[in-house]
Amino acid sequence: MVSKRKLSKVDAFEESCKTDLPKTKKSRSSDKENASVFSGLENEGVFEELLRTSGIVLKAGEGQNEIAVDQMAFQKKLCLALEKHPTYPAVVKQFISGLESHIKDRNQFKNCLLPCTPVRTEGSRNLVHSYCESLIKLLLGIKILQPAVITLLLEKIPEFFYDIVGTFGTNFPRLIINQFKWLDRLLDSQDLVRKLMQMVSVSPVPIQHDIITSLPEILEDSQQSEVARELSCLLKQGRRLTVPILDALSRLDLDAELVAEVRQSAMTIVPSVKLEDLPVVVKFILQNVKAADAVEVISDLRKSLDLSSCVLPLQIHSSQKKIKSQVQASSSLSQVTTSQNCVKLLFDVIKLAVRFQKDVSEAWIKAIENSTSVSDHKVLDLIVLLLIHSTNTRNRKQAAKVLRSKIRLGCMPEQLMQNAFQNHSTVIKDFFPSILALAQTFLHSAHPAVVSFGSCMYKQAFAAFDSYCQQEVVSALVTHVCSGSETELDISLDVLRDLVVLHTSLLMRYATFVKTILDSTQKLNPCQIRKLFYILSTLAFSQKQEGSYIQDDMHMVIRKWLSSTVPNHKQMGIIGAVSMIGSVALKRSEGDAASLERPELNSERDEQLSTLLDLVGFCCEQTPEVLALYYDEFASLIEKQKGNLDLQLLDDFGKSLVEDFPSDFVVDLSPSVHGSFLFPVKPLYNLDEDQSQDAIAVNLLPLLSQSELGRVPAGASNQSKRAVSPLCLSPCFRLLRLYTAEQNSGSLEEIDALLGCPLYLTDLEVEGKLDPLSKQECEFLCSLLFYALNWFREVVNAFCQQQDAEMKGKVLTRLQNITELQNVLGKCLAATPGYVPPPATFDSEAPEAVPSINAAGPARKRGGRKKKADGSKAGSADRSQAEDSSEGNQPDTELSELDKTAADREAGNPLAQLQSYRPYFRELDLEVFTVLHCGLLTKSVLDTEMHTEAREVVQLGPAELCFLLDDLCWKLEHVLPSGSTRRVPFPKERGNKDIGFSHLCQRSPKEVAMCVVDLLKPLCKHMENMHNYFQETVQKQGAEDEPGENIQEHQLMSSCYQLLLLTFRSLFSWNGFSQHENTDLLRSALQVLADRLKPGETEYLPLEELISESFQYLLNFQKSIPSFHCAYILTQLLIAIAEKPMSGWKKEKMASLAKQFLCQSWVKPSGDREKGSQFNSALHTLLCVYLEHTDNILKAIEEISSVGVSELMNSAKDACSSTYPTLSRQTFPVFFRVMMAQLESSVKSIPAGKPSDSSEVQLEKLLRWNIAVRNFHILINLVKVFDSRPVLSICLKYGRLFVEAFLKLAMPLLDHSFKKHTDDVQSLLKTLQMSTRQLHHMCGHSKIHQDIGLTNHVPLLKKSLEQFVYRVKAMLAFNHCQEAFWVGILKNRDLQGEEILTQASEERGSDEDEGDSEDSAEGPAEEEPSGSDTDGSEERGGAGPGPEAARP
Repeated sequence: MVSKRKLSKVDAFEESCKTDLPKTKKSRSSDKENASVFSGLENEGVFEELLRTSGIVLKAGEGQNEIAVDQMAFQKKLCLALEKHPTYPAVVKQFISGLESHIKDRNQFKNCLLPCTPVRTEGSRNLVHSYCESLIKLLLGIKILQPAVITLLLEKIPEFFYDIVGTFGTNFPRLIINQFKWLDRLLDSQDLVRKLMQMVSVSPVPIQHDIITSLPEILEDSQQSEVARELSCLLKQGRRLTVPILDALSRLDLDAELVAEVRQSAMTIVPSVKLEDLPVVVKFILQNVKAADAVEVISDLRKSLDLSSCVLPLQIHSSQKKIKSQVQASSSLSQVTTSQNCVKLLFDVIKLAVRFQKDVSEAWIKAIENSTSVSDHKVLDLIVLLLIHSTNTRNRKQAAKVLRSKIRLGCMPEQLMQNAFQNHSTVIKDFFPSILALAQTFLHSAHPAVVSFGSCMYKQAFAAFDSYCQQEVVSALVTHVCSGSETELDISLDVLRDLVVLHTSLLMRYATFVKTILDSTQKLNPCQIRKLFYILSTLAFSQKQEGSYIQDDMHMVIRKWLSSTVPNHKQMGIIGAVSMIGSVALKRSEGDAASLERPELNSERDEQLSTLLDLVGFCCEQTPEVLALYYDEFASLIEKQKGNLDLQLLDDFGKSLVEDFPSDFVVDLSPSVHGSFLFPVKPLYNLDEDQSQDAIAVNLLPLLSQSELGRVPAGASNQSKRAVSPLCLSPCFRLLRLYTAEQNSGSLEEIDALLGCPLYLTDLEVEGKLDPLSKQECEFLCSLLFYALNWFREVVNAFCQQQDAEMKGKVLTRLQNITELQNVLGKCLAATPGYVPPPATFDSEAPEAVPSINAAGPARKRGGRKKKADGSKAGSADRSQAEDSSEGNQPDTELSELDKTAADREAGNPLAQLQSYRPYFRELDLEVFTVLHCGLLTKSVLDTEMHTEAREVVQLGPAELCFLLDDLCWKLEHVLPSGSTRRVPFPKERGNKDIGFSHLCQRSPKEVAMCVVDLLKPLCKHMENMHNYFQETVQKQGAEDEPGENIQEHQLMSSCYQLLLLTFRSLFSWNGFSQHENTDLLRSALQVLADRLKPGETEYLPLEELISESFQYLLNFQKSIPSFHCAYILTQLLIAIAEKPMSGWKKEKMASLAKQFLCQSWVKPSGDREKGSQFNSALHTLLCVYLEHTDNILKAIEEISSVGVSELMNSAKDACSSTYPTLSRQTFPVFFRVMMAQLESSVKSIPAGKPSDSSEVQLEKLLRWNIAVRNFHILINLVKVFDSRPVLSICLKYGRLFVEAFLKLAMPLLDHSFKKHTDDVQSLLKTLQMSTRQLHHMCGHSKIHQDIGLTNHVPLLKKSLEQFVYRVKAMLAFNHCQEAFWVGILKNRDLQGEEILTQASEERGSDEDEGDSEDSAEGPAEEEPSGSDTDGSEERGGAGPGPEAARP
């Protein structure tokens, strides 16, 4: 139907075309017009005459045909005129012939296709409607003319096949097809539609488009299905008509089957359809989704939609911008715009469907939720979840839940989110409120991956969106910082720090928001203060003018803090001041705009620096702890900004440092030292004895005497007012060596004398000499040793990377000195209870608890147990501490591993005694572990003539290796969280978890992981050495020379082996390896291990093969494992590697390995069997690993319970099973708990019975249930022999769970298989009935002993037993065998089957019995309740009576 507005446009265009025609054509047309006017009526044909008499006047040329009567009146008049014409019906042919002649002229044809104009005569009332149909449409409404007119019009269409629309100003095919729309009646609609579909098959695309889109207005209802099928077939044949066909189909009323068929056709073309057509296709699919198949349809659509094709033009554009001309670039830009618009339209379509179609929203969430593979997840999934969260309030929580779940599982990596923000920012920007809300929620999460995802959302939103969104992001981050939550604080500050590095100028606009954090600094710890001032300093000094007001505020805050008497405020003042110093002293690039005014800039920076340095120096010089913190902070600044500081600005500071350190802490070496001291002064640990001239020594003991005993600053006699204390020795040296290295490009030649110089100590042969000493003397000696150890630690930190062979040898010697001093310190600490060492780290508060060697082990054990109890999800109210300890729960975190490792080490290893004193030692740098690369080193000993006299071999011994590995393990545990680690949502207190890790915390986990990967080769070499050592030990077990030394050496080597395995496990279980950006790092790590098996062949191996080779390499160490705990760690390490992913043969190997460890006798070097809580924890884990990875878990449980336990029952009291030496009476609760839990877990994997199951499937399921119930019966009956409280508790808990699983999964199977397999079902129920009776006896036993922990299980268990009775009765009724069910009363009995007598039972006497009876062979009877308890003689579960026993 052509509108009036369109008509006017066409007329205007026609008029313009007419003016452009040649004059000859114009004169000819005007001649014709004049002829038609003046020729008179005598030349009229039948066509013209009948039209005129009926009320229509034909116009030639540009004028529209005029109608003087109403349309209906015209049709009636014409129809009567034709029918009453003398020559009817021949007159119809004449009329059509006249019409055909008339429309040969295109202008006249156009007039006939366009609406007629009502005749308006002056002074007369117009009876004609303002809008009239075209002449052709009016003729089509006349019954006797319709067929001929239709044929004529269809024959005219081919004439315009090759017309370019616009040549004559009119789209004739479209006007012709429009005539067929909305006709009141069609005589032969079938014929018309058939002809139109034939026309579609031969027409050009534009005409096809017009015909197809017009079909819904032409078709009758009965034709819609048939035409829809034809259009569906047409849809499959080509892609050019996708839009018109789907547009037409969407307007047809189709049945459900046809809709599904057409929708499937549309679905098949989604992957290949043109981008601009994609929104139409998706709209059609979503509009025709029904609730029943919504999930399936959306799942298919989700798989077919690929947004990567939409990103391609953007990538082309970015590359073309660099290499092509401006014209090409602009055309490519328009292509990008078109692509983005299409994607926007696509998501608008999805948004409408989600908002107004409940089924679509829920189905899309379900489709994403059902997708399990990581590779299946796309950018589309993330955007749709954001869209649903933003659009549909009803499904908002569900969308957030699914997104969080996918992030936790690693299915939504951060790389996918970055792609979404970078490539589809115009779409995602509409969901900004949801992005902000989700990011805020994710930062509260207890899962590290979710927290990281939330922080990444903030960063991407800031980078991709406009200024309003950026402001909201900064405000949200500042709110997190001020919230007080530790994790939110750290993550938010990290995000702000990343933003200030990547988008400094953008963040500068919102510096006022960031500055408000200064008002909430009382909640920040030193590490967070450091981050905050780095952010503020970068903003303040990156742009001179804009940042000046931030500088002023920072100056005020720092001055206020430094002048405070509160230690915490002074700490924050120093940290803030050093951060500002770092920003002021940064090197400015040559291209910096401010560098044009270099002299003025330098003078201003000099002034700022000198002000800050003077201020800090004045506030610190009188307090050693504060001064030490200043030295440490400055040292960390130099280390962090290595090569970026303008040292010319720090020249005065450096000179004073170089002068002050020797004058404060170093003296010339002399044979005797004058002065009165508690102990005689003696220089020790001199590595430069051959260089007697100009020898120096560290003046430690005299400084300590002056500081501790005199209680006055040791440097009071100096000219300066600066306090000189041994507290500042190590921090000042650290600062000195970093400043020296920065000045001299890494060379420490100026201070290398400090590596080998001795310390003024005293005689350290303390064996037997500690008892006569006073408490003051013992504490003085302990402090002296702490200072000496910390000095050596800093010396090793300083010189560990020097390449000179002699210096390397001295570093190894210093490591030996550390291990020797630790031995001495352990003895001194044991003799000095209540001693608090001097602090070694100054950026945190001192630990509140006083460490003690005697109490260190038990205290840590209690702490570990508490941690496990807090982190356990299965902590029922009845579980007591004794039960937990006897069952041996699996440790939850690696920290507990290290704690237990330290606690259970023997006295031969001093590290075990010093674990609780760890915060009082200086931190080792990661660079120290490069020492692990060292093999045998030779240190030349020169004679007086500088000739080589001898070559002394210096080797990294077991004690030094153990010391380094122990420290490395603690570092990795702290900074590399494992995949299973979860943050406690509501920690009771912050604690001092970062003490001793200040330098480590300034590195990212990835940097630490890279350092460890670089160490893997030497670590593998050390582990192979351990493997060889213990294999040789096994071979030499017969000969035992000097057993004491062998035991001590064995323990030390075993500790090294265990620490090496812990190091590998900490690395490979790091959850960062699941992130896409760390795949290359994981590959590098695995390549090192695989290369040990196949040297030089691993470079091009795929990741899966690298995992397999690494797995095999580590598996080779199983034969040399020295202790059960090492076996446990090796198993966990193999699982961590094999989980990426676990394949069939690896599962077999894991099961075989775990069984081998369980079947191995673990004996200490002293000859005692391994036992204790640590052993039970490891046993619990290994047994779980064995049962989870074995092929047939039911068979494995039956083997252990029937073979291993039988051997144990027949053995002596302290003996163990011969097949399973780890199974003893002490470890039986661990075995029993795991077997019960795994049995209950395994039966849940048996599918529930269905009516459609074949007889073979039913028989297979029955067989599995028979084995499971038989195992259950064996385990339940073990309680008669092993009746300890933990075993009973396990039985009551898992017995109930097993019965519930049987009711849910097995009973439906019995319902449908009873008639076919009666004997099997009867046998199954008989066996289970015996087990349920025993469970009933346990309930009675619990009540007799009045054990609350056990009786808490009873009500739920009795309820399940009662449900079992009624469910069996229902099953028999279902199979028409209810007469086989007999009711009896079950008496309460104890574990041994003896009746529990009560007043009620005595009154009843012998009239009541257990109710055993023989039933008919039709089927089994089952327990049935009868009667009620009056005095509790029978336990009751739930509201009904207690379960009874009956049997077939």
